[in-house]
Amino acid sequence: MAKRPFIRKQKRKRHGTAFWDQEYTSASNLKMSDDESEDLAKFTRWLGRQKNIGPLATDTKVLDLGCGNGRNLVFLAKNFDVTGIGYDSSSAAIAAARKLSGELAITYDIRSIADLIPLSDNSQNLALDMMSSHFLNEVERVQLRDEIYRVLDSGGWLFMKTFLQDGDKHTERLLKEYPSKETNTYVHPVIGVPEHVYSEKELVSFLEEKFIVHKVYRSHKHVSKGQARKRRTVSVYAQKDPFR
Repeated sequence: MAKRPFIRKQKRKRHGTAFWDQEYTSASNLKMSDDESEDLAKFTRWLGRQKNIGPLATDTKVLDLGCGNGRNLVFLAKNFDVTGIGYDSSSAAIAAARKLSGELAITYDIRSIADLIPLSDNSQNLALDMMSSHFLNEVERVQLRDEIYRVLDSGGWLFMKTFLQDGDKHTERLLKEYPSKETNTYVHPVIGVPEHVYSEKELVSFLEEKFIVHKVYRSHKHVSKGQARKRRTVSVYAQKDPFR
């Protein structure tokens, strides 16, 4: 008996931003949560243990690129009293984020992260790119990285989380069955847009062109009896040189 594909082929009624608008209005493909990412919470605990850095504070300014429903900015604002800015191309996501944030010091804008960031140089202390920039093409990913570097203050941090190619059976199959023109990129069979997936070596090399990479955390391989279960992810703690 043939094995069932891990992603069922289905007729797409929406793709790209329209897909996300639908998911944030009435989720049918993804599990939406109001709770913060545990990987981000782990980063904040690590940051608080570092000498000569200290934890996030009330004067910390955070930029979330692809903020979704704002859950991670809400977590940072409630626990560290930071000021936040969130961008997302989905109007439904921004509406959900504004509702979740209430009176917290967070502002949101419906904006593609493929565009230039409309913020001043050295104006932010922390930038979040969490499962967002892998939807960009190579030129756009380079521009976003450089823009993040520009808007971060000296010693500012980038917390990045994305899919990891190394040892991930799902990625191997997606690249084979739904190839894109760009290397290590497939066309997502449900969302219908290209999605890039990094090897650890590629990602670290990419970030080290601009940042100091302090930590890399890889998720487990999520394989049971030779079969893939969850996708692998990687989180990177990167810092803009504090002496520049």
